Amino acid sequence: MNKLRVGFIGTGRISDLHAIEYLQNEKTQLVAVSDVNLENAGQRAAKWGVPENHVFADYRDLLSLKELDLVEILLPHHLHYQATLDAAAAGKHISLQKPMALNVSQANEMIAAAKKAGVIFKVFENFIFYPPIIKAKQLVDAGEIGTPLSIRIKSNAAKSPNAWKVQYDSQVWRFDPDTCGGGPLVFDDGHHKFSIGWFFMGMAEEVHAWIHETPINDGVNIGLLDSPSIVSWKFPGNRVGSLEVVYSSDMVMNTNHYAQDDRIEITGTKGVIWVTRGHGNMLNIPPVVMYKDMQTTTFSDMEVGWEHSFINSTRHFIDAYFKGEEPLLTGEQGRDILRFTLAAQESSRSGKSVKL
Repeated sequence: MNKLRVGFIGTGRISDLHAIEYLQNEKTQLVAVSDVNLENAGQRAAKWGVPENHVFADYRDLLSLKELDLVEILLPHHLHYQATLDAAAAGKHISLQKPMALNVSQANEMIAAAKKAGVIFKVFENFIFYPPIIKAKQLVDAGEIGTPLSIRIKSNAAKSPNAWKVQYDSQVWRFDPDTCGGGPLVFDDGHHKFSIGWFFMGMAEEVHAWIHETPINDGVNIGLLDSPSIVSWKFPGNRVGSLEVVYSSDMVMNTNHYAQDDRIEITGTKGVIWVTRGHGNMLNIPPVVMYKDMQTTTFSDMEVGWEHSFINSTRHFIDAYFKGEEPLLTGEQGRDILRFTLAAQESSRSGKSVKL
């Protein structure tokens, strides 16, 4: 069996988590990297065993390699559109960091370009592959809490002495709507949360949002955070969901990644399931808790490190590639989640609900 040969376009901090499974999976080989910061690209290449002559400042040079099958695109959001079109034109399969684009028109063109080129197009989403979320989904699908009626997601951003140290100039683009597409919490990270809502209960049909702003200047992040915010939505069949985002500036969090943590509550006709953690570890309790039939059951038989969501998502894609199956998220599914995030932005601006 020929190995799937992978190149990374973008070698920022998050690339370390994307690389884990490609480096350990016997079916894949990481063969090239590119980044406008050539020093950073070279450091990642040395760490990952990529030859020096396959380290590029311009991703188009990487795309010209014949010995390359797939690209992992890890660029700021405003660069996704052109990089995807270029990768498709070069005949490379594509795994693209979320959100896929700044607008639906771009997303449509990207999907069409991949189809025309005959390449696989995956929008990378890791939260739905986080082991506690997978466990909760298995319980829901098994009918343990009956028919799901609502999903409630609470996301806390804070500070942490253990969190990733990311340079200001590496993430200043997240605070500019022209390069990010919206705010860092509701639009960027919100893609993960809206994906979770979609994963458990399908696509929403109507969205209403109130997105506020809080100034932040912690020496690394400087700008306006889109917090506190509340996004609520309605699913078909008289079911609802919500996302609440809060930045707690003086709260110290235990985390090895971003200074943020999440809790999820899924309520059904027979019971309730809670996922009690995400990036961090605010609650020192089992990661999945279920209440039904007057009893509480806890589940701890799973990995809880956030890196496992990346490992599982990448492994799923590798397996789908070799089996000839569609990955999760497809370009079309990624476009649906993008519509969700854009609807929240539009609702907050207009003060009205937005139908999808």
